[in-house]
Amino acid sequence: MAIGIKAPHLAIVPHALAVAGAVMVLVWCIYFLGGLAWESSNKSLIFNIHPVLMLIGFIIIGGEAIMSYKSLPLRKEVKKVIHLVLHAIALILGIIGIYTAFKYHNESSIANLYSLHSWIGIGVIVLYGIQWIYGFLVFFYPGGSTELRRESLPWHVLFGLLVYILAIGNASIGFLEKLTFLENSGLEKYGAEAYLVNFTALVTILYGAFVIFTVFSEAPTEDDHGYSAI
Repeated sequence: MAIGIKAPHLAIVPHALAVAGAVMVLVWCIYFLGGLAWESSNKSLIFNIHPVLMLIGFIIIGGEAIMSYKSLPLRKEVKKVIHLVLHAIALILGIIGIYTAFKYHNESSIANLYSLHSWIGIGVIVLYGIQWIYGFLVFFYPGGSTELRRESLPWHVLFGLLVYILAIGNASIGFLEKLTFLENSGLEKYGAEAYLVNFTALVTILYGAFVIFTVFSEAPTEDDHGYSAI
């Protein structure tokens, strides 16, 4: 199934949403929440690294990795490397982002892994890592047989999209969780910061949706069937 729109044209929308989401999360964490810090007496500054890395590093770069196979009019071998490297960057930044949440909790004497957001987050990063390792071994190096790659490809694509959808959903839960904590601490429910967080979550969801739409759009004419062969 394919959407009757060329992938490079459709990809313009998620690219714009990615820029908007990145700007919004940075404004939130730097302007409203006070900035970012790896070490600080104000432990909240450590936590602020978490939403920045999870949105920009994991969700956005991960989405760009997914779209690269369909939206770039490049040779298959080049797209394979871009796809692999972008996913590796997303995975690494995601792991660091999760670590900062643990670091904040540990240094603030807050329990770890008590929320649905944290449970799903650990599951997503583990599944993402498994997906990347499998893709590297089967499609890149040392590479599986032609039959194995052909049989694995539909499942690799499907599993990758399911993991990404989980990541988008969990990011939305994370925004809601943090905003709820802030509102319980006195943040104005109809204030600028509350609206910013909600709109950032909406942009994240829209970005994820258009990433999926791009996967099912038409490959550019220079492309050699996009996802149909690796």
